[in-house]
Amino acid sequence: MEDNIFFISNAPGNTMQAFLEKELSKCERFIISVAFISKSGLASLKQTLLELENRGIPGKILTTDYLTFTEPGALRSLSKYRNIEVKLFRCDKNIKGFHTKGYLFFKEKVISITIGSSNLTGNALAVNKEWNTCFSVEDDASLYKSVIEDFESLWNSSNAFPITEEILDEYTQIYIEQKRIARELQQQKIALEKDAVIRDSKKFSFDQILLEPNSMQIEFVRKLNEIRAMGEHRALLISATGTGKTYAAAFALREINPKRALFLVHREQILRKAIESFKNVFGDTKTFGLYSGTSHEIDRDFIFATMQTMATHFEDFAKQEFQVIVVDEAHRVGAESYQNMMAYFNPDLWIGMTASPDRTDKFDVYSAFDHNIAHEIRLQEAMRLNLLCPFHYYGITDIFVDGEEKDKRDFARLVCDERVDFIIKKAEYFDHSGNRVKGLAFCSTLEESKELSKKFNECGYRTIALSGADSQDTRDNCVKQLEQDEWDGGLDYIFTVDIFNEGIDIPQVNQILMLRPTESPIIFVQQLGRGLRKAENKEFVMILDFIGNYSNNYMIPIALSGDRTYNKDNIRRYVRQEVKALEGASTIHFDEIARKRIYESIDSANFSEMKLIKECYKNLKYKLGRIPNLMDYEEYGEIDAMRIFENASLGSYHKFLKKVEKDEYKVDFSTIEEKYLEYVSMKFANGKRLHELLILDELLGGNNRNVMSRVMSKMQNDFSISVNEKTRKNVENILTGQFASGAAKDTFADVTFIEKDGNDFCISSKFNDLLDNNEFRRQMTEVVKFGLFRNKKYFGHRYKDTSFCLYEKYTYEDVCRLLDWEKSEVSLNIGGYKYDKNTQTYPVFINYEKNDNISATTRYEDRFVNEGTLIAISKSGRTSKSEDVKAAIEADQRGIKMDLFVRKNKDDHTSKEFYYLGRLHATGSTMDFVMPETTKTAVEITYNLETPVRQDIYEYLVG
Repeated sequence: MEDNIFFISNAPGNTMQAFLEKELSKCERFIISVAFISKSGLASLKQTLLELENRGIPGKILTTDYLTFTEPGALRSLSKYRNIEVKLFRCDKNIKGFHTKGYLFFKEKVISITIGSSNLTGNALAVNKEWNTCFSVEDDASLYKSVIEDFESLWNSSNAFPITEEILDEYTQIYIEQKRIARELQQQKIALEKDAVIRDSKKFSFDQILLEPNSMQIEFVRKLNEIRAMGEHRALLISATGTGKTYAAAFALREINPKRALFLVHREQILRKAIESFKNVFGDTKTFGLYSGTSHEIDRDFIFATMQTMATHFEDFAKQEFQVIVVDEAHRVGAESYQNMMAYFNPDLWIGMTASPDRTDKFDVYSAFDHNIAHEIRLQEAMRLNLLCPFHYYGITDIFVDGEEKDKRDFARLVCDERVDFIIKKAEYFDHSGNRVKGLAFCSTLEESKELSKKFNECGYRTIALSGADSQDTRDNCVKQLEQDEWDGGLDYIFTVDIFNEGIDIPQVNQILMLRPTESPIIFVQQLGRGLRKAENKEFVMILDFIGNYSNNYMIPIALSGDRTYNKDNIRRYVRQEVKALEGASTIHFDEIARKRIYESIDSANFSEMKLIKECYKNLKYKLGRIPNLMDYEEYGEIDAMRIFENASLGSYHKFLKKVEKDEYKVDFSTIEEKYLEYVSMKFANGKRLHELLILDELLGGNNRNVMSRVMSKMQNDFSISVNEKTRKNVENILTGQFASGAAKDTFADVTFIEKDGNDFCISSKFNDLLDNNEFRRQMTEVVKFGLFRNKKYFGHRYKDTSFCLYEKYTYEDVCRLLDWEKSEVSLNIGGYKYDKNTQTYPVFINYEKNDNISATTRYEDRFVNEGTLIAISKSGRTSKSEDVKAAIEADQRGIKMDLFVRKNKDDHTSKEFYYLGRLHATGSTMDFVMPETTKTAVEITYNLETPVRQDIYEYLVG
């Protein structure tokens, strides 16, 4: 019987790449039959294939020499796996074509079959529009029998040859010859086209006529024209490394057509390439000159100068000499030399270009260009738009040395033979695009880079360590040796610390080794970007990040995702999603231990610390040119404003601004006004429930009478949220200070928003008096509107008839509030669960991983059997006859609603939240037992989840 039929077309989040990883990781054996296999197709599967080999999962892969498309390097890689049989089907005069694209995955008696159009190539698995149908059948299904019969006939055919060195050598020779012929034919075609173009054009080159701007460059020119039309004279382009900023400037200047222009960069090597780019755009319509320590061609239309030269000679030019000045690497403009030059020149237009405007040196780059952002495209968007070379990132656990894991302090000394062998082994296994490796290795110190380079050379590689002490000529020559296609005289790797972080263009780099801890997301992206430029015959770049046990490992997913909210759940989700986290052909992978280290780093990080909040605030303020409001944090993807409210010393945005803007922010509130703002910010601004926010919105809007009945009616009519008397009482207690328990009861004892008014409620006299302060009213309104926005964005998809959203996170207090309890309960009183008779609700709270230090009587072995089944343990001292146990077992019969909340562990000390996993139903299966190492009894209860746990959440919790 066929079931689970679905369709894969490589839409975002629904790619063959992600599907193959999932199916391979859970199968017991597999069969693949495809016409073509390339190294790019295997690049995203390297970690999965290695794990399959380690587990001994057998597989068969059949491909063909049809059209000589399959790459010999891919066949060689596959032939090395001990668990995989590989055959090459040789087409002949009888069998001229071979177009199969089928994938079979076996688990027990069920076979998952995918048949469609995707070959095992990078584009076919992730980018191309493909049609693939996936379905499952049992092993006695007629369809399966037909498929496997046809595969076996091909596999056992006399045309199918096992991959041996002899077969590989023979096929490689044929492949190389075919590529040579194809390359020569293409060159002949281009030469003919060139001749035709040159005959028809005397002004423009062939390259210039063929050149077309990419999407970023088109949008930049359009927005720049708008900025100029508004009378502005400065503009900033923020664009990821490798997206074509230099060409963007050239296209913009072609549109403006200045008589003279100046192009400023930090290093001379970039100047020469920039001139080439401008020549491709302008042809012979302009003249171009190099102005540096070695050349003084200042009589040309466009001058390309190094900042070092211009810094001491800018006064040799008239102040209005240039109509346009372009500043590359504009994040450097805070330096005194730049400031002096920018104060001197008076062009019609300044254009700044940078990939990383958010600096740690506290200089406001945005203000230097009057906060006019002509276009902004970060790494993730650039990848989605196919502006960069696809990358495959692998987070690899760094090795043990002398039996002990080295921490950050010892990293620079990790140059022992064992580690060098480990790095080389991984670099060779994960491979690279193209015929030979052209790699960059980033190290912690110069000493380490030199020693690693030396040891790589002793192992037969050709490498060099470069630093700022090496001359520009030396660096340029080494880059040429690295980029050349010929093996003779070339370099395999350049080892460095930071001289190649920026200001260098090496398009041919096809492998990057990150051999240092991640110090900041900015530096991580800069180093990653060294390999992302597109180049001929470069299909992808391999990024190998050797991850040690560092406290700042959380920066890795932040850098890769571009998510600057510092929301821990967002970061965890990105790590869980891995290959599905990026659009396009790029992928992200962490091995099991590396993933665990990153989770531990996320858990232990304090994203509500003042230093981080202040840094993110400054970056956003620089971008906007003003103090941001709360909605700006959402609109611009900066740090989640909830991190501000969660900071123990803050609690409100007002208090934060008082600390960081002593000169610019002059607002003062009374102690009680501050308490009201803190209460709403801390309790309601997260948007987890509408009820209180809607009432406050009414009160702030002047609708002060009959507010409870009016809002409850609105809840039902406008939002389809059911309310009853228990809901009314719950909301009443929350807004009159009667809900809190424990220490929290006294903290906000004086904060009341409503009071009795006949049979209904009106605004409390205290709150009403406070609203006479217009600034207090404005800020209170801002927080409430912010909460309403968050509710719609993050919590609008309620689960069934609950107030919860599946897979969102809630604290103990949130759960008490959203279940309409009259009073909150402290966590100690709830324990693992609590039955509230008044509301007939029974939330179950589980810490999935228990701390070894907890007492034996609270070490409950709660566990998932699978995504849809949970075994949970009662509190100690209980039997099947205990009332709380009977209530759980008989919940369905008694009309009690049980909801499940799970967190992985208690390691996250700044967040006390649990994932909401939906409704629970006891199966009736129970077992009384005595808890280990105690005399206390407990009961093991089996539950079915109404909704099976989503796969990525499940794997995170139980992994």
